[in-house]
Amino acid sequence: MERCTSVHLTALEALFARYSLRIELIPPETSIPGSFWGDSEAGIIGNRVNVRADTPVHSALHEACHTICMDNERRHRVHTDAGGDFAEENGVCYLQIVLSDFLPSIGKAKMFSDMDAWGYSFRLGSTQAWFERDAEDARAWLVNHGLLTVGNVPTWKLRV
Repeated sequence: MERCTSVHLTALEALFARYSLRIELIPPETSIPGSFWGDSEAGIIGNRVNVRADTPVHSALHEACHTICMDNERRHRVHTDAGGDFAEENGVCYLQIVLSDFLPSIGKAKMFSDMDAWGYSFRLGSTQAWFERDAEDARAWLVNHGLLTVGNVPTWKLRV
């Protein structure tokens, strides 16, 4: 599983900056502020994604995508629990896979593998099967909210 080491941290910083999000590196063995799952999982507070060097990249990307996919009101007050509904959660998962291709040495194949290893569960049994054959509703949600183009390209905008 890929972790937020310095090489990945630099790429995540650049990617998140496109959305006016910040990433903050938390010292080792320190609780991650805003982490819903605890342990090494990323946390969100406002426009900040908190990680440690042992945080999985998929976790940092997932929490950033929650922030991208939530509306402005929720984004300004978010602390730990992203909230949202089932459709938004699916949009978050879909977007994190799309954005993984903008992280050198990650990409979709690694994201599929890491999401499966962590325990994301989808009806077709794997992240890749869901993304390729069962996620049209998630993609449509992202397009409808102006986060992806119909050609599956990120718009680099936050949901309003």
